[in-house]
Amino acid sequence: MTGTRGVDTAQLMELLSVSLGAYYGDFTVAAASENLTASQGKTLNVLRRGPAAMRVLASILSCDASNMTGIVDRLEKRGLVRREPGLTDRRVKNVVLTDEGERVIDVIRGKMHTTRAGLDNLSADERDTLYALLERAFTSQPTRV
Repeated sequence: MTGTRGVDTAQLMELLSVSLGAYYGDFTVAAASENLTASQGKTLNVLRRGPAAMRVLASILSCDASNMTGIVDRLEKRGLVRREPGLTDRRVKNVVLTDEGERVIDVIRGKMHTTRAGLDNLSADERDTLYALLERAFTSQPTRV
């Protein structure tokens, strides 16, 4: 902490950087164990929250739409996702996680031993607080269409 004012934004950003680096390193290894790239695994992870339009996925993953198409094509070929027409605009393609895709992302999350060990160091109340703070800080913008 810095003086009586607490942790400043720069310190929080540094700790988030370290934390997310550890998380994504853990995630990348776990995804690779299921023969997926990190981008493919991240796509499944996003879809675990619900269907998403291709353009929304591209935005969340910060990648070009054509790259997103390739990622989804490979996931679809493995039976992990499927494309469905949008409910209100049939030109929009929503990507939906299949039962097999759910199973695979659950396996990946289960193999993230470093991340799980870190979170297991927190009490139930601390996990609730962390969840609420992260939700407040990072979910102010819609992620699905």
